[in-house]
Amino acid sequence: MQQGSAALPGPGLPVLPELAARLAEAAGRTGPEPLGGGTALRSAAAGYWARRGLPTEPGRVVAAPGAQPLLLALFASAGGEVLLTRPCAPWYGPLARLAGRLAYHVPVPAECGGVPDPFALLETVRRIRAEGGRPRFLVLSVADDTTGTVAPPEILHEVCEAAAAEELTVVSDETWRDTVHDPPPATVFVSPAEMYPDRVVVLTDLAGALTPTAWPAAVARFPAAGTGPALHARAASVLAALRAELPPPIAAAASLALSEPAPVRARTAAAARLYGVLGEALRQRLDAAGALCRPSQTGPHLYADLGELRDALAARGITDSVELEAHLGAVLGHPAPGGHRFGDVPDSLRVRLSTLALLGPADDQRQRALDAPDPLRSPGVAEALSTFGSAFSELAGD
Repeated sequence: MQQGSAALPGPGLPVLPELAARLAEAAGRTGPEPLGGGTALRSAAAGYWARRGLPTEPGRVVAAPGAQPLLLALFASAGGEVLLTRPCAPWYGPLARLAGRLAYHVPVPAECGGVPDPFALLETVRRIRAEGGRPRFLVLSVADDTTGTVAPPEILHEVCEAAAAEELTVVSDETWRDTVHDPPPATVFVSPAEMYPDRVVVLTDLAGALTPTAWPAAVARFPAAGTGPALHARAASVLAALRAELPPPIAAAASLALSEPAPVRARTAAAARLYGVLGEALRQRLDAAGALCRPSQTGPHLYADLGELRDALAARGITDSVELEAHLGAVLGHPAPGGHRFGDVPDSLRVRLSTLALLGPADDQRQRALDAPDPLRSPGVAEALSTFGSAFSELAGD
């Protein structure tokens, strides 16, 4: 269950040579990595968060082979219901069910995805309690992979106030925080752990943002106070039962990525720029076709709403997101998952689109786009954009 497989259509960006070298150096290690990560990995993760204003002791860090085992361990560590946004990452809900937890979706505000509307959150929590339930976890993503948006600090503050009032533990998926397209003050990322420190577990999956999508590695930061120590101990027990240890070569490469030497920082900055340029190009073509789409602010994805084109789509036999996904997948030649995969109702006519799909499958094509002063002129990108624009113009009846 690698997040990369759920988040990206096929391969991500090419492997950074420095990470590949570290992986090769450690390939001969035969001793197992300690459960939860060795000292080097946990110290590197602590330093990573400290540089982002979240002081962290290595003893509060847990590593696992991907974000999914970590989130499953969290869900299994405490009873009660789980609150998710609508839309949200497609792997959140199945993990809640696997842990035996009921999951309730809360709509997002108009401004962004990834966090719930604070008033809808309070209403949902109180309804669950009135029905005899015990809401415990709220999973959110300020830099949201599904919609490509970043939640404004003022909305996040209201969400954290609501979570505190209802004594919810927040799981903050911050996988894509380092790929925000425009630096402050244009886009400001604030972690919930800065606002609600005693009840926020920070989850960061390295696959896709810091390391290749096929290298499963993720880290979690637990609070030092509040429910943090007990939750940490329970989650570690679940991971031990799952035997969720990192392979030593992956742990070595992850340690290097989290320590952020200059090549890693440069690659992350280049990827953020590439995603931003391509995301805006896709949004302009969606806007021209009459589809609604929030501007892309982080990561490689956008989330488009084709509800305004419902009549034109119906004339082509497309009445829900399942049919929309099938049509776009055939026309574009790559996956375009419908909103039903992210918790939206099928008749919402929403779809998630990836900028990486414009770059072609070959590493050399993707590397040229990453290095190019103008990625829109990279080989194959202009043709892919033309195909994309034509597909949506045709859907709109133009």
